[in-house]
Amino acid sequence: MREKATRPKAGGEGDFGFPREPERDKAPFVRAVFDRVAGRYDLMNDLMSGFAHRRWKQELVAWLRPRPGQCMLDVAGGTGDIARRALPRLDPTRGGLAVVCDANMRMLEIGRARAIDDGLLGGLEWACGDAEALPVGDRSVDLYTIGFGLRNVTRLERALSEARRVLKPGGRFLCLEFAPVVAPWLVPFYDFYSFRVLPLMGQVVAGDRAAYEYLVDSIRRFPSQADLCRTIAACGLDRVGYRNLSGGIVALHSAWRI
Repeated sequence: MREKATRPKAGGEGDFGFPREPERDKAPFVRAVFDRVAGRYDLMNDLMSGFAHRRWKQELVAWLRPRPGQCMLDVAGGTGDIARRALPRLDPTRGGLAVVCDANMRMLEIGRARAIDDGLLGGLEWACGDAEALPVGDRSVDLYTIGFGLRNVTRLERALSEARRVLKPGGRFLCLEFAPVVAPWLVPFYDFYSFRVLPLMGQVVAGDRAAYEYLVDSIRRFPSQADLCRTIAACGLDRVGYRNLSGGIVALHSAWRI
């Protein structure tokens, strides 16, 4: 698929100058970021996206097409909002299961408590684990989803290989992620919002400007939609493709284990 105009490369205007962490330091750095913002993470998602993240996640579930009785693994699942959207289609009364896996225990605790408060006692499980070493068996899940988490892994290829490992033959992979390639007319507006508005919002609402500067920095350094397709295919998944949403602000990448 043809790529559109890109935002500026790292090192240009708006680069926040985050040091490039050694591989051994990235995972604890990211966990510390999410520990700090966990309590207001969902509120910030609503505010910084103008509630659009809810529609994007609904688009993910619609394209995923979960069926009754299937097992879904939602990696970097945080407080479980993607899993909860998929749960009615999985139908726990017919054996359907959504497993929320996240490296941040605080996020899982918040999600589990909310689910209990809302009476969701069946069909949801919570597991603390790393996307690069998932705590589930080989060929054990029908559906693998990851929403706004792939940017935060240390070794992208290892995380994608883990996705292939845990999927059953015929299983579906779907990733929702902010994208570095957007419609040309959006670039100046999106850059102003990213570099000026979003960090200030993080400072005022979440009390953590640096966490949301990291968010912008990580988006800028993430592979383009087309490059990510090539990496997914190189890790052994098939029928790889993507859909841009909201002018390419986010993209859905789809693949299958054959």
